[in-house]
Order: sequence, then C-alpha cells, then structure tokens
Amino acid sequence: MEQKDKPILLDVDGLSVSFATDRGPVRAVSDVSFRVHEGEILSIVGESGSGKSVTLLSLLGLHDRKTTQVQGAVSFRGQHLLDLPASRMRAIRGKEIGLISQDPMTALTPVYTIGWQIAEQISAHEAISARAARKRAIELLGEVGLSNPGEAVDRYPHQLSGGMRQRAVIAMALSCNPALLVADEPTTALDVTVQAQVLDLILRLRKDFGSAIILITHDMGVVAEVADEVAVMYAGRIVECGRTEQLFSAPMHPYTWGLMASIPPLSGARLPRLRSILGMPPTPETIPPGCGFAPRCAFVQPACAEPPPLHRAGDQAALCIIDDTERPALRRAALPLEETP
Repeated sequence: MEQKDKPILLDVDGLSVSFATDRGPVRAVSDVSFRVHEGEILSIVGESGSGKSVTLLSLLGLHDRKTTQVQGAVSFRGQHLLDLPASRMRAIRGKEIGLISQDPMTALTPVYTIGWQIAEQISAHEAISARAARKRAIELLGEVGLSNPGEAVDRYPHQLSGGMRQRAVIAMALSCNPALLVADEPTTALDVTVQAQVLDLILRLRKDFGSAIILITHDMGVVAEVADEVAVMYAGRIVECGRTEQLFSAPMHPYTWGLMASIPPLSGARLPRLRSILGMPPTPETIPPGCGFAPRCAFVQPACAEPPPLHRAGDQAALCIIDDTERPALRRAALPLEETP
C-alpha cells in the first residue's frame, strides 16, 4: 500500500512559534503545515537556524510555556496536542512519540547510568517491575548494537563514546515501540561508519514496528536515501515540499537548488571548490517581510519584496515568485550538472 493511502498519523496545520524577548515577541516559525502518514518517513531539511528543531520541539510541548507562544493546530491520532495539559502530554511523549535528541550527551543525565534511564522511561509508561525493566533495557542496548550490553547497562554517559551514547538514546526512544519517532539530526556528530549504522537502526524501526519517522537533517544525501517526503525549511517557513523523487528530479525553489548544488558530484571533473549559498541565514529578528530567501537569492525580483505565492506541481509545492515557464532554465543555471530537463 502506498504511503499516501495510509491513515494520517500527525497533522500539523499553520504552526507558528514566537519567543518573548526584551524587544517584544519574535516569531521563529511561521505558518508551518505538513502531514505524516503511518509508516512514512518525512525529512525536514535546511541550514542551521531554519527553525527545524523549534518546530518539532514545540509541537511536542518541549518549550517554556511562559516565554513561548505556539499557535496553530497539531493533531496526533485525533488528539489536539497543543490543547493537552502537561501531564497528558508527558504520557504521549516517550510512549507514542519517541524523540532522539541532537546531542546525546545533554539528553542523558550524567549522574545516572544509561540502563537506569532507559528502565525509568519504560516504568513510567508501562506496568512493569524494576527487574523486568532492567532486563528490557539490556535487550534494547543489544538490539542497537552495543557490545556486551549486560556490562554497558551500568555505565554512565561519560564512560561511552559519542556513537555509543547515541545508540543509548535510540534505545531509550525505541523502548516503548512508539508510533512516531522524531529524530533531530541523529547523525550530526558521528563519523561516516557510525552514521550508516544509526540510519540502519532508525529504518529498522519502521520495518519491525511500522513506525512513522520525522528525520531532521541538513544532509541531502541522507534525505535522498531514506525519506518518502521532504520539507525544505528556511527562515522559519517550509519553502518547498513534495515526494523525494519529485523534489530531487525537479526542485522548484532556488533555496533547494542551492542545497543540491552544494552536494559533491560523484562523477565528472573534480570541482576546484564546492558550490555554496552566499550569505548567512537571517535571525528571527531580521527575516525580511517578503521572501525570506530574497537577500541570498541569485534570481531575486522586485516582486520578492511581497510574500511569495504558493506554486504547485502535482504533489510538489514551493513558495516562490518564479513561474513554471521560466523555472527550468533558471534551475539549469543553478544546477549545471543537472541531467533531467
């Protein structure tokens, strides 16, 4: 069965996030909408500071409610998450929605062993004895590839390497077989070999349990390999989204072109220097009122001073003023190695 034919697990509609500052509220995420179907892998990609992590942490309720204003609608299995009390949200996090944090060292408490922390999460969501929870923790550590899990279960986070800590965090996220796994750049600080192993573990979760996955990353190679759907974020907005095959064969937004142009080519002459997007992403306070990417875009037009329209092409959509007639030629100019028309 195609992913689109499966029931919708998570529905995010018009999510906006603002933070209180000394200069007044600042909006970091604006009008973000996406859906995740059961068993689907959605990858949210973009540079650091694009709003990827803020989006996911806010819809999971992992924000300071005193200083953060979250608007919009977030529905998980028919439950409106933003309206739930903190106690009910804690019952969903960890059991039905698992989270793999970007930095495993800060995600783990340094004064407790990793086995205690995994067992504590299991006990919080299931009626199980301490001995059974510890046994399950050892099994999980073995499943994620830690050698001698019976010994590793009693180690503290500082006694593990970065890859081992990340595996422990994954074991914790998988402990209750969640229906949705949110992985916030789980391979950023790992070497290439361990990255591949971690991705295999995440993919195995979908294969074994049918879980849906939201993968936050800035690695377009990882996106092409594992994702079913892709959402490209910039300056707190989703500027392009679509099926992975469509987005990689015919990207619509100049920002997506820039991300793809920065990927080292696997064939042809060696480039003297990798392509890059000029400039830096804006901070929430400096996002321009029109198209957020306009100051860095090589194809900027006067009309970009106004909010961009939404262009659709089948299941693909992009926020950009460039129309269908001029897009192919501009895309070829931005992606000279592109072989598709």
